[in-house]
Amino acid sequence: MILQRNNVQVSGDGPRTIMFAHGFGCDQHMWDAVAPTFENDHRVILFDQVGAGGSDISAYSSEKYATLAGYAGDVVEIGRELRLQNAIFVGHSVSAMIGALASIDVPGMFADLVMVGPSPRYLNDGDYSGGFSKDQIDDLLTFLADNHLGWSAAMAPAIMGNPDRPGLGERLTASFCATDPAIARDFAKVTFLSDNRADLPLVTARTLVLQCHQDIIAPIAVGEYVADAIPGSRYVLLDATGHCPNLSAPEQVIAAIRDFLHVRAD
Repeated sequence: MILQRNNVQVSGDGPRTIMFAHGFGCDQHMWDAVAPTFENDHRVILFDQVGAGGSDISAYSSEKYATLAGYAGDVVEIGRELRLQNAIFVGHSVSAMIGALASIDVPGMFADLVMVGPSPRYLNDGDYSGGFSKDQIDDLLTFLADNHLGWSAAMAPAIMGNPDRPGLGERLTASFCATDPAIARDFAKVTFLSDNRADLPLVTARTLVLQCHQDIIAPIAVGEYVADAIPGSRYVLLDATGHCPNLSAPEQVIAAIRDFLHVRAD
């Protein structure tokens, strides 16, 4: 039931397992250009967050998923079902923090954590610059609640951040539009109002932070903050723009992950 709930797909073969997790408004297909390249030397796990893609939407509970801990709990359940140990977790956007929480909950499950465009706090707070004011977040959530399709069409290209490649923005728009509106509204609220800054120093998994230029969701200062807060983490600023390098610059994401894993192998 756990694997069906999250539409878990397992492929590849190798001594270690690598799990890929998608961000808000997306599904596991956001990793189509990245995940298959690891199948020759890893067991690869893809899944959909409840409410996204091919997941069991009837499993959604607004109470359970009122915080990111609910989503992290699903990751842990999938990991236990597949008997993961010493695995690699690759999380994009909000799933970077979901993976961090899962790694804290069960330290032996994920030995390596790759965070792509992470943010522990989207709201500005004193000296901390998350990228958004409270009014901006309120407006964003209101727009999404009032007009899901309009929000998707307006926000997806801006989030993608590659105006010279409109097809990428169109792909992200289609993904946003395919998400259940009510669940998308709840997940957006949980995502943009979360504050996981205090959790970062608790991460013991070996961590790679991948950051892009001109990311309106998770600016460079946020990526640097995450890297500074996680003990011993490695920070890489990709030669890519926008919030979704898994779509816009998959070769760079693949190379950075492989380099990170190669250092461990050495």
